[in-house]
Amino acid sequence: MAQVEATTERIIAADAETVFDALADYSGTRAKLLPEHFSEYEVREGGDGEGTLVHWKLQATSKRVRDCLLEVSEPTDGQLVEKDRNSSMVTTWTVTPAGEGRSRAVVTTVWNGAGGIGGFFEKTFAPKGLARIHDLVLARLAAEVEAGVGK
Repeated sequence: MAQVEATTERIIAADAETVFDALADYSGTRAKLLPEHFSEYEVREGGDGEGTLVHWKLQATSKRVRDCLLEVSEPTDGQLVEKDRNSSMVTTWTVTPAGEGRSRAVVTTVWNGAGGIGGFFEKTFAPKGLARIHDLVLARLAAEVEAGVGK
């Protein structure tokens, strides 16, 4: 099994603390950021960063739906790690300052891919598909926090 990785990033016109707080707000803001690829969103424990347990179904393609139950940790400042209890998938969100009133949000997801020809196609196509989904989330995150800047 080969490890599969998808990474996406975006510069957001809001300070890093504001961006991170929006991402960590699983009981409020986070649900608003998810595109149609996500369903059955439910916060089961916590709701704000470290200690949160959140569930959703991720439909990456018309045939592939992943049932995710994610434990959230904050190993370092500006970082959220979502570990799926149902698979090897781990998503890391990192928010760092990127100049005056701006931040860089980077999301990386890794998982153990399938073997054989199926694994070849997964490693080739899955990162691009997941990157497109994460790009939608980051665009919605930017719109959400940038709308609040200057209020």
